[in-house]
Amino acid sequence: MIEIAPSILSADFTRLGEQIEAAERGGATIVHVDVMDGHFVPNITVGLPVVRSLARATRLPLDTHLMISDPGLYAEQFAEAGARMVSVHVEGHPHIHRTLASIRKQGAKAGVVINPGTSLGALDEVLQFADYVLVMSVNPGFGGQEFIPTSVEKIRRLRRMIDERGLDVRIEVDGGIGRENIATVAAAGAEIFVAGTAVFGQGDPAASVRGLLSAAAQLV
Repeated sequence: MIEIAPSILSADFTRLGEQIEAAERGGATIVHVDVMDGHFVPNITVGLPVVRSLARATRLPLDTHLMISDPGLYAEQFAEAGARMVSVHVEGHPHIHRTLASIRKQGAKAGVVINPGTSLGALDEVLQFADYVLVMSVNPGFGGQEFIPTSVEKIRRLRRMIDERGLDVRIEVDGGIGRENIATVAAAGAEIFVAGTAVFGQGDPAASVRGLLSAAAQLV
C-alpha cells in the first residue's frame, strides 16, 4: 500500500492545521514530523509541545523522525505525546534495540533510520526489531534537497533483505520525492513516501498529494 506522509517542515506554520487538513483531503494518511536538535544535524525544528498539539489537531498518525543526539532519552516521550510512529537513526546509537523496545512499549511503531552514506549492513542485527526502515534519500537536516539516485538500488536491496528474512517491515523514504521519481522508488519496494516541498510548496496540498498518488500508481 502506497502512503504519502507530508512533512510539516515545508508547511506554513501559521496555517499548519489548515494545510494538514488539505493534505488529508488529497489522500495523505500520515503526518511526518522532523525533530532536529541542532546537534545531530545542523538545524533546529520542533519538539514535544508541537507533537502534543498536532496529536489533538489531526486524526492522522504522527510519524516523528528524531534527528537528535541521545534519542533513547526522548523516543518514549514522543510516543507518550501522541506520535504513533517514532524513528531513530542507527548511526551512533549503541542502544538502539532498547530504544525500539521502549517505543513499542508505548504502543507506537518503531522505526530505524539510515543515512545515504550508511551501509545496509548497519541494519543486520536490528532489522528484526523494527516495524519500518526510513531510508534517507538526501542527507538529513534540511528540506528541499535533490533525490540521491543511488537510493533506488539501496531500497531494492533492502526490500530483498526484508523478504529473504520473512520480516513484516515496511520501507519509508524521505528526501527529494516528487512526481518524476515516486513510481520508480515505489517499484523498488518503498511504501511510505515523505514529501515536503512536493506537497506544501506547490500551492494546493490536496492536489499535490493526489498527483503524487497518481504518479506512484504508474509503475506499481
